[in-house]
Amino acid sequence: MLAQGYTCVLVSDEDVITTDERGVLPLVKWIDQGKAFGGYSAADKVVDKAAALLYVILGVRAIWAGVMSKPAAQVLESYGIEYWYDTLTDAIINRKGDGFCPMETAVKEIDTPEEALAVIKNKLNNI
Repeated sequence: MLAQGYTCVLVSDEDVITTDERGVLPLVKWIDQGKAFGGYSAADKVVDKAAALLYVILGVRAIWAGVMSKPAAQVLESYGIEYWYDTLTDAIINRKGDGFCPMETAVKEIDTPEEALAVIKNKLNNI
């Protein structure tokens, strides 16, 4: 489904949730809407530490990423979420290609999903 232009797909049995929004924005929206995805598997183009912490809040059981950062893998492993990736990297590069992802940088020293959510929302409001 990612080949169909979606950036993120969540699946559980016959239920399929898709989005073409980029970054952590759709994850934050789902959290704000009170959605829970316990038992779902996710496919995401890019998973950085910020996204991994949000997936913990959403309750997914497994994640596949085209590109995943090592800090994201550490978060998923520490919360018992299965994960796979095509490419594992030390850090995610920003969209301009001239530095690190601002969301991953914002949560670099944070390990609590709820604290990360507050920091991510603040960062989204200031971008």
